[in-house]
Amino acid sequence: MRFVITGEWRKNKLLRVILGFFLVYTTLFWVTNFILYFGKMGLDPASVASFYRGDEERFMQPRSLVGLAEISHGHLFAMGILVLTLTHLVLFVPVSLRFRGRLVVATFAFALLDELSGWAVRFLHASFAYLKVASFVGTQASLFVLLVLIGLAVAKSGRNGYSDAESQ
Repeated sequence: MRFVITGEWRKNKLLRVILGFFLVYTTLFWVTNFILYFGKMGLDPASVASFYRGDEERFMQPRSLVGLAEISHGHLFAMGILVLTLTHLVLFVPVSLRFRGRLVVATFAFALLDELSGWAVRFLHASFAYLKVASFVGTQASLFVLLVLIGLAVAKSGRNGYSDAESQ
């Protein structure tokens, strides 16, 4: 952690390699997230409602309580760790403190809403499909911004977002 705080990550080639590989893995996760989402439903709220609530015409069963719990069990932990890691790393990127703060809150909020909105579609009302679509797009967009900012910070030498924050 000292390397990130002091800006020495630019001098420590092994740490930059580690962060670079982490960003590659996370980018592949981001891409497969699209594949999985669009393999099951689309950005049309009706397709989201059909996926969670079932569709007799297409012989689709509604998602079960246990089925949603199994998916959420892994997703909540994994997304929590991923978002924690990425938002922690963005703290050291030289962009405004206000922007970083908003990005951190947005990323956590979108990721949590993305997970919970499926439950809401299934058990509360089909109109929560709009929230599911918006939260998926918001999660993917915020993860993309995090990946780009952190990737640029690792690739560039120079300023440090941790020490620059004091002057902002």
